[in-house]
Amino acid sequence: MPFSPDPHVSGDCGDDSHATGRHIPAPDVQATVPLLEPPGWAVAQRSLFDLLDHAWRRFERVFTGPDGRLNYHDRLTSRDGVDDFYEVFFNWPQLYLLGGADDLLPASEKHWEGVTRQLTELDMLRDEYERGYDWFHQGESLLLLYFLCMAAPDRWAERALRFAELYVDPAKGNYDPEHRIITRPHNGSDPERTGLFDGDVYPWLLKEAETYGFPLDWLPEAQDGPYPLSADPRLGDQMRDRMGVGDTALNLAAAGLVLNAWILTGEERYRDWIVVYVGAWRERTRDQGGLIPDNVGPDGVVGSLLEGRWYGGHYGWSWPHGWHSVGHAACVAALAAATVTGDDDYLSMVATSLDALIDRGKIMPNTEADSSLPSKWVAELGPDRDTPTLHLPFRHNDSGWFDYNPSTPPVPVALWHHTFSEADRARLERLREADGIDWRTVRPFRAKEESGHEKAWFAFLAGDDPGYPERILAAAQAQVRHRLRRLDRYGDLDVPEADIHVWQQCNPVATEALVQLTWGGPQVMYQGGLQQARVRYHDADARRAGLPADVAALVTSIAPEATTVELVNLSPDTDRTVIVQAGAFAEHTITGVRYTTCADDGWIGDMYDYGHTEPVVSEAEVACDSPYLTVRLPASTRIRLTLRLGLRTRTPSYRTPFDTAADGSHSTDTTGESA
Repeated sequence: MPFSPDPHVSGDCGDDSHATGRHIPAPDVQATVPLLEPPGWAVAQRSLFDLLDHAWRRFERVFTGPDGRLNYHDRLTSRDGVDDFYEVFFNWPQLYLLGGADDLLPASEKHWEGVTRQLTELDMLRDEYERGYDWFHQGESLLLLYFLCMAAPDRWAERALRFAELYVDPAKGNYDPEHRIITRPHNGSDPERTGLFDGDVYPWLLKEAETYGFPLDWLPEAQDGPYPLSADPRLGDQMRDRMGVGDTALNLAAAGLVLNAWILTGEERYRDWIVVYVGAWRERTRDQGGLIPDNVGPDGVVGSLLEGRWYGGHYGWSWPHGWHSVGHAACVAALAAATVTGDDDYLSMVATSLDALIDRGKIMPNTEADSSLPSKWVAELGPDRDTPTLHLPFRHNDSGWFDYNPSTPPVPVALWHHTFSEADRARLERLREADGIDWRTVRPFRAKEESGHEKAWFAFLAGDDPGYPERILAAAQAQVRHRLRRLDRYGDLDVPEADIHVWQQCNPVATEALVQLTWGGPQVMYQGGLQQARVRYHDADARRAGLPADVAALVTSIAPEATTVELVNLSPDTDRTVIVQAGAFAEHTITGVRYTTCADDGWIGDMYDYGHTEPVVSEAEVACDSPYLTVRLPASTRIRLTLRLGLRTRTPSYRTPFDTAADGSHSTDTTGESA
């Protein structure tokens, strides 16, 4: 039904100064429906917040030093490793933004500072930034920074802008504006760090070679084995000459760094860089018939160093991960370009490439697939590894398409969440129909990316699985407790040099369930994306981001015409006030809201006197024109909000509702938390 203003609600909802020049204070929408029996999802959600608070503190005690660095005293012997230090904490400030403890934000900042000093001492950074490495790993490293910018932009803007300038400013040596390319696959703050490795030989690991094969496999140097990988320089020379210069599709993830700078400042030069650079890759994808190529020579020509091949670049279609790296980097960039321009056609280079893989899909059990990522599917598929299901080819070389893996949801879900188009939803429905595994299945696994449950979340949003919230919260609890047990196993090790991934494997902060259920968004794209969300929250009394204590939230629909949010105040004696924000960056507009209300505040005595055991609930409506809505939640109350959203109608910003003064101007203090 269409929204219409409730004649019984006075005032307007939010700030219409962008339209009228006037600032109208946001009125309160008050919860009046009493909380008789708290829903299981709400109790489980607050229990997860409590467990996570215990978990991050315990990890900090076990694995970090007083200045925030990780307990690691060995040397790093290759260019790899920077990401593994930062990734440990990537979702800690994200948890703060969701409603984690007040001191979690300064703890997250301390760990970034400590790890940065540590990596500088290990000669991995220059001026606090990666000296030179690929963007599969750089994107992973930067997630922590992006969330810190989101939580405390004033404190982190200087660094974020300085890092973005490494790519926007051609004088820094990473970008060639004439050919619209990033000049080399390994790039960063040290222009002298060229090639793909130090010395004469690529630092091959036998397991890596056995799992992924060799790049440039059409060359004799990649076919003459077996030979001593650590000593034979033949393939290394070819890799340096053919793959160590020019652009690669993986560099598209750098658009996330520049998007972060644009959100911080609104400066057109950052927008223009994204438009030009991502636009060049969109053109190349069209020229390639809808498949994004993975390499561009220094001359700006696809395949000029690979004898005309559109595949074969570093971290490209042939080696080592194919779509797992190419698709995610392209999605980060396409979303960035669509965000700064409002033109969703930038997403076409991802969509056409993904559809090409789907068209080549095969139905088979995972146990019969040639997947190069078999360990990934052991936990994610469980007993369904023997179930015939749709597999997509992740890689391509001279022999054609190969490396078939189950269809992974992060990219198609991210596209659909952004556009909410029928075409993007139809793609997901097509994948679901072809899948031999019930999308409502929830397994208690935690991938490195802290994602992987998008299929079940989509089924929930489609109305097919009302029990999903409690099951995904239980799965999250299981993973936190499992990782706390891993802390018991590894906590006695003073220096876990045996595997620098041990910290990631023990990180007990699990946020995927909270992101989906409270923000109505997928987990962040792990190769350097920025957060997607239908709504976020602010604690009006504490004047900070996140849900207040005792408050639980559940997003049950994310359609623009009916984005539905349930808020519950579990406290029996404390009132709470929540500010609902439309979008991760206040980029949407709430144009109307319908909410549940109970007409008689004295219902308890009256209802029981007349034999009733449930309150009489009705709905009220109010017109809005703001990215924010204030909701008052008296003790032991609940409310359901049905929001009409104008998607991407405002310039994305890290502003908060506390940045707007009474006269409509914007101001923040210098502490990073909004004034």
